[in-house]
Amino acid sequence: MATSPIDFWFTMGSTYTYLSVMRLGELEQSSGIRFRWRPFHLLIILQEMKHVPFADKPAKSAYMWRDIERRAAMYGLPVSLPVPYPAKQSITANLVAIVGMRQGWGIDFVRAAYRRWVQLGQETGSEPNLSESLRDIGQEPQSVLALANAADATAALMAETEIAKRLGIFGSPTFVVGRELFWGDDRLEDAISWYRHGRVGHSANHSYAMTPRDVPEPDSLGG
Repeated sequence: MATSPIDFWFTMGSTYTYLSVMRLGELEQSSGIRFRWRPFHLLIILQEMKHVPFADKPAKSAYMWRDIERRAAMYGLPVSLPVPYPAKQSITANLVAIVGMRQGWGIDFVRAAYRRWVQLGQETGSEPNLSESLRDIGQEPQSVLALANAADATAALMAETEIAKRLGIFGSPTFVVGRELFWGDDRLEDAISWYRHGRVGHSANHSYAMTPRDVPEPDSLGG
């Protein structure tokens, strides 16, 4: 069994990441496994791949919203879909998340921002989502946004993005256990299985498994 945390790589513009963000707290408690939250700016990687998911793809977008709706119902998570997408200022939300991870409130911010985006329809990275999410967790928006707009926050986000690229990450959410990558919320239980046993297994005795597996989502990418 591995001893270091599972790295949870995510970008704030990813729709499917909402499912993982809202599930991880309960999974940490039930599994006893820690997750290290690592925001990065996936859009840079996608642009280098010449791929932006769901852009000008109405049928695929419609499927995405319905798929998220189904999976959220399976997990008991509230959603109000569709929401504004793609998120035009997701980099700002990623920068705030970077600042928050340094200061100890980053996870709370990510959850608050996703809740306002996916449940209330407030676009992530833009106002009023940014300021209201920060107020929700007891942070003063003006001072936090000043830190997020500083050069060192940008440098930290770009450094994490470069690490993600070197690891071979191309989507959000991605879970990393050692050298193994598990892409998509529907691979989260696989990552836990690999962490515990060094293999992917499906057992009725897995106490950490919150729900049965569903069909794989076709595209977990964000932007």
